[in-house]
Amino acid sequence: MKQEFKIIADNIENNTRVLDVGCGDGVLIEYLKKEKNVDVRGLEISKNKVQICISKGLTVIEGNAEIDLKQFPNNSFDYVVLSQTLQAFVNPEKVINELLRVGKRAIVTIPNFGFWKVRLHLLLKGTMPVTKALPDEWYNTPNLHMCTIKDFVRFSNIMNFKIFKSIALNDKNMTKIDRSNLFFKNLFSELGIFLIEK
Repeated sequence: MKQEFKIIADNIENNTRVLDVGCGDGVLIEYLKKEKNVDVRGLEISKNKVQICISKGLTVIEGNAEIDLKQFPNNSFDYVVLSQTLQAFVNPEKVINELLRVGKRAIVTIPNFGFWKVRLHLLLKGTMPVTKALPDEWYNTPNLHMCTIKDFVRFSNIMNFKIFKSIALNDKNMTKIDRSNLFFKNLFSELGIFLIEK
């Protein structure tokens, strides 16, 4: 299991209700169900991946978060997880609002476009970078709104939601993000993991 998923799972309490938005093939859902006794559901846009999840005995429905989150009642989950998907939405503001309506808390992870290797690639080669966290070419990427860790922190102020925990991930190294180290975490981290609430 990816380090990112381990960190997410560590920040979810046992015996809670969780919705994983963009759950892919259900790796995180399966882990939460088995290891943390979590009542977990998934929402996934890919019909193929939904079928994989269902074949594993997981509760996943096919849907697009920008449209289909509205079917869930307010506060119907303790946590809503959105892993490396926010940048793929046409309207990220709407999605964040829906996550925080449906869940009491949300865990959002973003690939960090401010990572030094991304910056260096762009500077030296003059082309859009392809990295482990950003594996697609510019013309076939699902990413519409690339952002940095620093952008997401600023976004929280603009959208008026609270970040109560921030984690920077680079390979397997996990460190906390705070005001004093934001510049360096933005420069040296591949991924930002944010636990947020209204």
